[in-house]
Amino acid sequence: MELRKIFFFFFKWIEKKLESDAKYFEKLSEGQSPEVLFIGCSDSRVTAEELMGSQPGEVFVHRNVSNMVISIDLNMNAVVDYAINFLKVKHIVICGHYFCGGVKAAMEAQDLGILNPWLRNIRDVFRIHKQELNSIVDENERYKRLVELNVQEQCINLIKIASVQKAYKHRNLQVHGWVFDIHSGKLIDLKIDLPHELKEIMEIYDLG
Repeated sequence: MELRKIFFFFFKWIEKKLESDAKYFEKLSEGQSPEVLFIGCSDSRVTAEELMGSQPGEVFVHRNVSNMVISIDLNMNAVVDYAINFLKVKHIVICGHYFCGGVKAAMEAQDLGILNPWLRNIRDVFRIHKQELNSIVDENERYKRLVELNVQEQCINLIKIASVQKAYKHRNLQVHGWVFDIHSGKLIDLKIDLPHELKEIMEIYDLG
C-alpha cells in the first residue's frame, strides 16, 4: 500500500459518510456505546470491523500477536477493565485464525528472542493438550487444532479475571471463542460453554 493513497481514500470515505448522513461525524463525536469487546490477532488479514460488518462505535477492539489474554499484560487488562466497567459491554469475543504466524512459530523449536516470553504462553497451551495434539498425524491439522485450543485457553484465562466474573454474575456478560478460517472465509464459533468452564475454575479462581 502506498501511504500517499491513504489520505485520498480517507477523503473519499468522509464524502461517502456525509452523503448518507450529513451529521455522521457530529454523532460519532458524541461518544461510543459498543456492546462487544473483540480481542483478536494483530495479523493484517484479520480485522474486527471486516469480520463483524461493524461500523465505527459498535465494537471495542484489542489486538495482539495470537489473540492472547495474559494475566500480567497491563495493556490487555486495562482494555478489559474499561470495556466492562465503563463501556458495559455485553459480549467479549476472542477470535483466532487459521494460518496464524504466532501459533506456527510457537510450534517450532527455535529461539525467537524477545518473542520467546510471549510465545511461551502458546507453548503452554500445546503442553496442556500435548496428548491430543501429538495424536494428530497431519501437521497442518495439528496446527489448526492448536489455533482452536489457544482460543479456548484464552477464553479460560479471560474468565479468571475478577471483573469478568463479576460482570457474568451480575449482568450475564457472555464470552465467545471464534476462529476465522482465512482459506475458506468461514467464521467458526467454538461454542465455549461459559457456565461449565466457570464451574471448573471457580474453586481456585473465584474472585468475584
